[in-house]
Amino acid sequence: MVSLAALWLPIVLSAVIVFIASSVMHVLLKYHQSDCYQIPNEDKFLALLRPANLKRGLYVFPYFLPKDMKSPAAIEKYKQGPVGFMTIMPSGPPAVPKFLVQWFFYCLLIGFFVAYLTAHTVPFAANYRVVFRIVGTAAFLAYGLGHVSDGIWKGQTWSMTIKEVIDGLVYGLLTAGTFGWLWPR
Repeated sequence: MVSLAALWLPIVLSAVIVFIASSVMHVLLKYHQSDCYQIPNEDKFLALLRPANLKRGLYVFPYFLPKDMKSPAAIEKYKQGPVGFMTIMPSGPPAVPKFLVQWFFYCLLIGFFVAYLTAHTVPFAANYRVVFRIVGTAAFLAYGLGHVSDGIWKGQTWSMTIKEVIDGLVYGLLTAGTFGWLWPR
């Protein structure tokens, strides 16, 4: 078994590499620009929402408790539409630096748990490919497959979901390569 202390460098370096790769993928490659749509008549829509003074969170519309979802009134509202989810964030400019810090810590957290799993399943001085396979699988599960539930349950477009899964695959491969390269020998 390999100690977690021996894996601090691949944990940190993989987080840095994924952070940089995600920045390149989202800022320079721009293939995520088509993921979101502008609401028609946005100014009117925002003016309508402001008096509601919505708190931060996820809103569902039309809203019904599960026991009432098959009632004639609910079915009619669903038929009339629109049906959706709306995420409300605090007012003000996006807190991009805060989001980037949180993303980096998330990358570190994934690196830590991938290291924990791999340290308990892959022996000291293991072959690069063995480390790569285990780390890559675990990191892909963490970075990529969780997005599929948004396509299933939250109405996210499948094109956006597929792009996020592909991003997760890239992050998983980069994490796997880092751990394989730096695995204690």
